[in-house]
Amino acid sequence: MTRHFAELLMYVAPEPIRQANERWLTRIVERFGSHRLAADGLSLTDLWRSPQLLLSQTCGYPLMTALRGQVRLIGRPCYELPESHGGTHCSLLLCRADDRRQTLPDFRGSRGVINAEDSNSGMNLLRHRLAPLHRNGRFFATVGSSGSHRESLRWLREDQADLAAIDSVTFAYLARHAVAEVTGLRLVARSAFSPTLPYIASTGINDEQVAHLRQIMNQTLIELPDVAETLGLKQVLPASESDYRVLLDYQQDAATLGYGQLR
Repeated sequence: MTRHFAELLMYVAPEPIRQANERWLTRIVERFGSHRLAADGLSLTDLWRSPQLLLSQTCGYPLMTALRGQVRLIGRPCYELPESHGGTHCSLLLCRADDRRQTLPDFRGSRGVINAEDSNSGMNLLRHRLAPLHRNGRFFATVGSSGSHRESLRWLREDQADLAAIDSVTFAYLARHAVAEVTGLRLVARSAFSPTLPYIASTGINDEQVAHLRQIMNQTLIELPDVAETLGLKQVLPASESDYRVLLDYQQDAATLGYGQLR
């Protein structure tokens, strides 16, 4: 029996989501005929680049930058969630509900927060949306980095920041299962749409194995309808790097407008 890493760590909260992903993943690994290795102590980057990686999920932006050519693309999720459908999702630009500012230009000079510099939904899509609005290369007075979308939401609720871009899948999960984390916040604008977060494997997985793994993922969703319902996940679609090229186009669009760095 082969031995592989298999971890889905991009959507791990609230707890019903983590449990559903774990049930799905456990069944997938079993049906693939592999033994699951413990990934304790591995950073996300080390996990994604491991030659023993069978299945994980990454962000589309690092897929096209730091991980390009170093992983195999298995597919992308097709969710049936608010603001995420047909294999796409977007970012929701949020503020506190009691903030008197109504439009994005009103937030010029405010306090921004991102989850991470290499995040598509938290940074790249936000930069793209704000690029036409900057003045002399700057939109915010300050930009903080929270470490996660949930932390960015906490910064908003606790008045540590004024505007954040939150992945629409994350927001939908929290709105369903942890409503307190999004209570008191308001939608200001939406970003452009982009492909959903890709599922990846190591470059040692061949084309036949990729197709087989994707088939197992989809068959398991059928066999575990409660898991599919909890995740809002209809199916895993085939995908290629060309699907994610748009993320680099968004980066270039911002740079062309003089806003290559979010600030």
